[in-house]
Amino acid sequence: MRSNWNYPTVMWTGENRSDDLVEACKIAKINNPFFVTDKDLANLPMTINIINNLKLSFKNLNVFSNFSGNPFGNNINEGVKIYNESKSDGVIAFGGGSALDVGKGIAFMSGQNRPLWDFEDIDDYWKRADENKISPIIAIPTTAGTGSETGRASAIVNQDTGVKKIIFHPKIMPTIAILDPILTVDLPPRITAATGMDALAHNLEAFCAPSFHPMADGIALEGMRLIKNSLMIAVKDGKNLKARSNMLAAASMGSTAFQKGLGAIHSLSHPVNAQHNIHHGLSNAIFMPYVLTFNKKEISEKIISICDYLNLNKSFESFLNWIIDLRKKFNIPHKLSDVINEEKLDLDKLSLMAFEDPSTGGNPKKLTKEDMKIMYEHSISGELF
Repeated sequence: MRSNWNYPTVMWTGENRSDDLVEACKIAKINNPFFVTDKDLANLPMTINIINNLKLSFKNLNVFSNFSGNPFGNNINEGVKIYNESKSDGVIAFGGGSALDVGKGIAFMSGQNRPLWDFEDIDDYWKRADENKISPIIAIPTTAGTGSETGRASAIVNQDTGVKKIIFHPKIMPTIAILDPILTVDLPPRITAATGMDALAHNLEAFCAPSFHPMADGIALEGMRLIKNSLMIAVKDGKNLKARSNMLAAASMGSTAFQKGLGAIHSLSHPVNAQHNIHHGLSNAIFMPYVLTFNKKEISEKIISICDYLNLNKSFESFLNWIIDLRKKFNIPHKLSDVINEEKLDLDKLSLMAFEDPSTGGNPKKLTKEDMKIMYEHSISGELF
């Protein structure tokens, strides 16, 4: 089913909506697009087909894919240089969360005169930017996880410090987001599961964040319901377009909802993503039960509300068991030490980075650096709180 939404941005959904990309460029007033995609996607038939179709209308189309799964600031700088040299006037970001974050970062920085890190999500740093020089963005996700297509930020690693930073500006919300389930059907089960758990983490932490935002709460609840009903199907049967569509919607909903706040799941994840290049969805899934049990006192009532909406038994333990069972079915490791050699983990450094992460302020329980270290230690030993 094809449909057009106008919240939180213009969103075109349905099978083969990527065929409407040229029309999207016209609406966004992009005459010389800059196509940003993941290295792993750049040479796949579906991507080549989309690029070739675009070249029929845009002869000078440039393609940029020189970045890793956890992109660095110098990747943005390189992209901006090519973007400006080619006189591009808008970005098409096509791929997973990293491609969308890089595309948004390039569009944002293409007209700025200050360094990227001057726009970190701290206080009102975003007001330093010249919003009139932010290029339009069309975002097309090929995974259902980060929801970057409805986000106002990009997660970028500072190559000098190894710290993942959140670069924020309200105007880097894509002009048009295209959710086409056809583009996700060949996603391997392992990546489908990890990205789906990322979407779950976004909706879950947004709902549990302590600030007042009933609209975000409603979106997050329905996002979790879609995930409960569709993620397992999408993992087992990647060709199921209804499940794929539901997961794309749930990912966009998570990103929309987490303007309310995130929490320690993300605080703990960002440092290990930056320092050890671990997939963000995988690390979120690993940390999820440890953070849930650490926050149990503060979130029990909200978790019971989630259970009621998801038709689970109304108890904290029921929800926790559902999460743990999901991870087992997806073969997601229970311990951080199952994916990173314990000897390579500098817990003091990671704990400080986690404590200083912007997501920390949204955790339901006030956190200290020592709390971060304790949660890391539990995630290594496998012992829940």
